Amino acid sequence: MPVTRNLADLPTPAPLVDAAILAANLARMAQAWPGQRLRPHVKAHKCTELARQQRASGHPGFTCATIREVEGMVAAGLGQDLLLANEVLDASRLGALVTAGARVTVAVDSPATVRAAKQAGLREVLIDVNVGLPRCGCSPGDAGSLAELARGAGLEVRGVMGYEGHTMLVSDRADRARQVARSMALLEQAHDAVGGPVRSAGGTGSWDLNAFATELQAGSYALMDTAYAAIGVPFGQALTILATVISVNPGGWAVADCGLKALGMDHGNPSLSDGSSVWFCSDEHIVFSPPDGQPLPAVGDQVRVLPAHVDPTMAYHERLYLVEGDRVLEAWPVDLRGW
Repeated sequence: MPVTRNLADLPTPAPLVDAAILAANLARMAQAWPGQRLRPHVKAHKCTELARQQRASGHPGFTCATIREVEGMVAAGLGQDLLLANEVLDASRLGALVTAGARVTVAVDSPATVRAAKQAGLREVLIDVNVGLPRCGCSPGDAGSLAELARGAGLEVRGVMGYEGHTMLVSDRADRARQVARSMALLEQAHDAVGGPVRSAGGTGSWDLNAFATELQAGSYALMDTAYAAIGVPFGQALTILATVISVNPGGWAVADCGLKALGMDHGNPSLSDGSSVWFCSDEHIVFSPPDGQPLPAVGDQVRVLPAHVDPTMAYHERLYLVEGDRVLEAWPVDLRGW
């Protein structure tokens, strides 16, 4: 959706995406993981227009976290090869999409989820393996029997999936590399028993460390957040939240209109692009003080807030704005948000 306005005209809080940084992030990842080797995870941005940019970078398949995301991608014409990297027990909505011509693969980690896939009319699955993150996934030793069960039910087992999410934000790169290797050794054990061409794993934090995966499920690299920036992954901070200063106190602090209802806070406080110190966030407010020696801002000034976790941050916003400097180029609906 093209727009012709400046940043000063936007209602705040407003998510901004720097067009040049986004393009550089997409190009860098596409060079490292070209074509089908990257299966971008749309949960990070929840925006089909941004997914189109990723497809234009050469990536025909996508990873989704919810049925809602799968449905939205299919409706946007991006349903050629979708992976729901999650277990579901009512897959009937997915089955309807497959019947209508979409390609949807679902993760399974138990006989119950295999039955759900079969009953819904799905055709393809990945065996989800626990590689160290205490979340979903069968034990590596059970992967082979689960694959046999799925094949016996008439499902095609494309391979295995294992998300080493517990390693993503390990600050020391050498330690992170060791932990990723241990996780992928478990996935390799499972794959030896399961077979299939697909070994789906990884994310932005292991983008240059995961040598075992045939496809990388990275998502945050496109927009980025301060948690990933802190561990030194070489992608730029494309996403900022534009906020307006609504109150200034002579005691040394200012307040802007960007709080808990506009930011994912599970990775900690956000930052400000000018180096201001964030005191705390409340429902609608971020309270901060300027860097040492700098004057307080004025009421009405705009500030840029850098979220610590991109995925839940995007879920709070109805649209994002592609910008070049102070000029707004496009407004893209965040159309995959919600359940």
